[in-house]
Amino acid sequence: MDINSSATAMTQQPDDQASRSVVRESLWRYVKKNHLLYWMIVPGMLYFVVFKYVPLLGSVIAFQEYSIFKGFAHSDWVGFKWFEQFFQYPNFRRLLFNTLIIGFYQILFSFPAPIILAILLNELRNMAFKRTVQTILYLPHFLSWVIIGGLGYMLLSPESGLINQWIVAAGGKPIFFLMKAEYFRSIIVVSGIWKEMGWNAIIFLAALTGISPSLYEAARIDGAGRFKQLLYITLPGLLPTIMLLLLLKIGTVMDSSFEQIYIFLNPITFQTGDTLDTYTYREGILKGMYSFTTAIGLFKSVFGFILLVLANRASKATTGESIY
Repeated sequence: MDINSSATAMTQQPDDQASRSVVRESLWRYVKKNHLLYWMIVPGMLYFVVFKYVPLLGSVIAFQEYSIFKGFAHSDWVGFKWFEQFFQYPNFRRLLFNTLIIGFYQILFSFPAPIILAILLNELRNMAFKRTVQTILYLPHFLSWVIIGGLGYMLLSPESGLINQWIVAAGGKPIFFLMKAEYFRSIIVVSGIWKEMGWNAIIFLAALTGISPSLYEAARIDGAGRFKQLLYITLPGLLPTIMLLLLLKIGTVMDSSFEQIYIFLNPITFQTGDTLDTYTYREGILKGMYSFTTAIGLFKSVFGFILLVLANRASKATTGESIY
């Protein structure tokens, strides 16, 4: 038995080496044949290396008393000093809660909006009307948050705003929406939906085109109506895309839209609108506390990574879909 097994192993080893060499040779031929495509990938790879991975090296200043005159190499190391200072900050809980609650509100309300819109647009049969609606809904994406903020102030103005005019016409009194903390999060969520809903629907419309029409034909033959087709064909077909984007969204829940919040934020709405990003701006840009704000950014990244891992495991256990 030992002689036979050793002989088998000796015969298998050259075969394995030969198969590996064949694979390497065929891979090299493929790369050589499509070398232009690989050259087209190079700019994208350089972008991620230069602007995404190289800046990660700057995270070391979260553990230093960083000075722009001394640089990374000669700044003094202080360990976890800045993390301790951040966790002991009196408004730490408020900042963390506001960031998380706005992020989860966006997941709860903003994330399903483009899915619903894509399904509704997919049901339209008049192509001219469909394209017109799509164009109108895509336009807000190309407006800056400064313009969106100006429109928001005009619509919500207690004196001339359209919303307050409706309230007064209905017999109510004008409401100072932008000066009341309880309305701030709703304004952020609604303005975000209005601006990005149409643009984000493009991904789900593309996913809908990948569902085979034969499935709908078979369902109609079996007597399934529109609702059952939606329930048993459309939604399962969208599920991989939905779960992928949802997991990525959960991973960035700590990254609230700084521009959007900063435009609408004022001292009266700090209680419900001040987030980690706005606090980082005040401490890092205005006060120059680079090490302190880098520690906050590192905390956000680690917290978001933990949320992503937990959400990915939950998704894999319940739906079978995951990003890794």
